[in-house]
Amino acid sequence: MQLVKAGLCAFGMSGKVFHAPFLKEHPGFFISAIVERSKEESKEKYPEATICRSVEEMLQHADVELVIINTPVQTHYEYAKKALEAGKNIIVEKPFTVNVEEAEELVKLAEEKGLFLSVYQNRRFDRDFQQVKKVIHEGKLGNIKEAEIRFDRFRTAPSGKQHKENPDQVGSGSLHDLGAHLVDQAIQYFGYPEKLFADVFSMKGSEFANDYFEILLFYKNDLRVRLKSSVFTKEDHYAYKFHGDRGSFLQERTDNQEAELVAGAIPAYGKEWMQPLKEADGILNYLNENSETERIFTSSEAGNYMDYYQEIYEHIVFGYPLPSPGKEVIQNMKIIDASLKSSKEEKVIVL
Repeated sequence: MQLVKAGLCAFGMSGKVFHAPFLKEHPGFFISAIVERSKEESKEKYPEATICRSVEEMLQHADVELVIINTPVQTHYEYAKKALEAGKNIIVEKPFTVNVEEAEELVKLAEEKGLFLSVYQNRRFDRDFQQVKKVIHEGKLGNIKEAEIRFDRFRTAPSGKQHKENPDQVGSGSLHDLGAHLVDQAIQYFGYPEKLFADVFSMKGSEFANDYFEILLFYKNDLRVRLKSSVFTKEDHYAYKFHGDRGSFLQERTDNQEAELVAGAIPAYGKEWMQPLKEADGILNYLNENSETERIFTSSEAGNYMDYYQEIYEHIVFGYPLPSPGKEVIQNMKIIDASLKSSKEEKVIVL
């Protein structure tokens, strides 16, 4: 099996949870280098990886061919550009960049260098997202007229992370953080909208970056899609609500890969490593072919973030399609930028 040598730009939560475990367990990857500016925490689990004290130092390693940009979003453009100029293929954590101009420049540079740029949109591999996608594909809802996708949390106290909560830092706040997932999911389901209206602000106060947003996407055929997130939501049942002219589908946000990984789970390669659900997590209520109402409790199948890295590997080795290419994710950045503009100017933005 061809071995792809990878380097991680950081070993914080993202590196420890979302990237290093999968790179280690996938037989087609080898973690060649990890950036730790002062510590050596990675040595325990990844002793074969060279510890570098800066991204620039890691980029000098000739054997590193794939670089994962998993640093704060405010540094994505700088490090991604340096990696591409060093001749490395790159994976950029979501959100892609702080604005669409940076995203477009990076995509252009990757194309000029003949390198690939993928954005780590891991929520495409969540069980709940995939279950909704399956129901839409089955067509039991008919023509979908209204949809709502939420990603709520109950985090009323500040985290202390300046790159996420300082309103003076471009790219901080929930819109770039969780909104990057919701916008991506909406585009995956329905494509690019015609226009939008957004409300983005901080419930914790103006001294903090936005922690609440609501985006209304307008599509052709009178479809309306609402994306919403709040950090003051202690309980809310269904994260996905889809209504069509033949029925409705409600789906809970039940994927717990992140929680399992944080707790120390090892993601197995080539097989499911998540346990099946013990109870249903969705409701499908629709008119069947005889126009009779059927109300069914549904259970989603386990998601697997390993599938993302499998697709990356297959792209490198076999030339298969690249997952979430940067050129595609530019659309996400356009919607995020337009949402900020809409909220500030209090008007509908034509895309």
